[in-house]
Amino acid sequence: MPLPCRRRSFCAINAGWDGEVLIKTDALSRAADAPDFALVFAKMPGLCLVLDPGFVIVAQNEEHARATQATVVGQMVFAAFPDNPEHSGATGVAKIRASLLKVLKTRQADHLALLRYDVKPPLGRFQTRYWSVTNVPILGEDGYVRWILLRAEEMTELVEQRHRIGLSADGRVAPS
Repeated sequence: MPLPCRRRSFCAINAGWDGEVLIKTDALSRAADAPDFALVFAKMPGLCLVLDPGFVIVAQNEEHARATQATVVGQMVFAAFPDNPEHSGATGVAKIRASLLKVLKTRQADHLALLRYDVKPPLGRFQTRYWSVTNVPILGEDGYVRWILLRAEEMTELVEQRHRIGLSADGRVAPS
């Protein structure tokens, strides 16, 4: 029997073992309509993609579509977002690929705290951008990675502020 809530209002939402969503209030538990997770994902803050294990984009949230001004569902992530060909030292694709492979191998989330990954707007040249990227595995019933949630947060403004005060992108004292 569930423990009673101290307040009479909503206490917690838990997914039961069978996937049924339970809402617990007071000493009563009742099954509720499951949230519309497609809508939740679409409205989720941050730039989010869902990839299959072959790194094909299977879902894109609204904020990502607005920021990129592109619908990229069905594309390989590195075809949709290639490295900047004008930057000979570009490592964005390699670092994201290594992170995604780590997620597949370990079945654990991986975080890239600061990553330069230039982006190309629909019209114009590549623009220098910095990102914080988290890749989270979503496991299937067999325990293997079924999807990967990729969430990116732009850090370009922070890096530019650091550069203005003489620091490197990662916040260390820049060599003179």
